[in-house]
Amino acid sequence: MIPLRLTLRTLILSGVIIFGIFLAVQYGLLSRAIQADRSQLSLVILILYTLLSVHWLWISWRLAEEVNTCDHWAQDPSIEPERNLTGRVLADLSHVSGGQHSEQLLTLYHDQLMNRHALGHFATDLLLRIGLMGTIIGFILMLLPVAEIDDFDPAVMQQLLASMSGGMAVALYTTMAGLITSTLLRYQYHLLDTAAVDLANRVAALVHTRTLDNPRET
Repeated sequence: MIPLRLTLRTLILSGVIIFGIFLAVQYGLLSRAIQADRSQLSLVILILYTLLSVHWLWISWRLAEEVNTCDHWAQDPSIEPERNLTGRVLADLSHVSGGQHSEQLLTLYHDQLMNRHALGHFATDLLLRIGLMGTIIGFILMLLPVAEIDDFDPAVMQQLLASMSGGMAVALYTTMAGLITSTLLRYQYHLLDTAAVDLANRVAALVHTRTLDNPRET
């Protein structure tokens, strides 16, 4: 049930994101943002987000495999688990005498599962910070022409306003890119966190149940 739920959520969320990108391209919003951003930070943010989304899909696939391993072992504990993280932990837990040693293994297992998502959580803050850096750069570009004003000639003021609008565009587009991508990525890895916690709890429950069913091993 869990791998199916995780796979469906991953596919649905990926479809929504791809559809949103399609709409942005179709209406020219994406190209307009990239062209208006002289700092090119919006493009950097989008490239980083694409790479991190590929990493998210890969982690989702690995996590679904871990859940399948848990399900197979739950159906038949006599079979040898697959050689992934969950399989190795189940094999180790099936040979320990329970108690504190089992709790330590389960804690280590949970930490290793969650550690796979560390890059995504770091990148979420990184994308937001890049967007905020673009905001600062945009305001700097917007205010630089003010220092070059020698008189209040209408032609000069018109050129000044054009330069200031270019800086404002940089600030707004980079901020928008950073906020949207960091929010999406945070939710993407939140799905993985939830699935990983569920998997760790299932493994702990299975080991506890097996210990109760086989008291001679404890």
